[in-house]
Amino acid sequence: MPLFVPVHQGRFSSSLRLFRTAAGRRTAVAFSSPLRVAAVLGSEQAWVRLTEPALRGMLRDLDVTGVVVDPAGVMARATAGAA
Repeated sequence: MPLFVPVHQGRFSSSLRLFRTAAGRRTAVAFSSPLRVAAVLGSEQAWVRLTEPALRGMLRDLDVTGVVVDPAGVMARATAGAA
């Protein structure tokens, strides 16, 4: 099954977009369709299509906890003065 993985689009290359769990550990996020990427991260979020073994291989040396597939949402960073 292909996965749709969010990336940071640079001028000359792309890099995986990593997230943090509620406990603060780094994790990768992947989606089962481009529509799910857009629903959670917005329609402007760039993505690449990867197999799970390819994604895990890219993460192997990055101290990443795991891969979350089809998360319901992402937490925003706390802002100063938030109640």
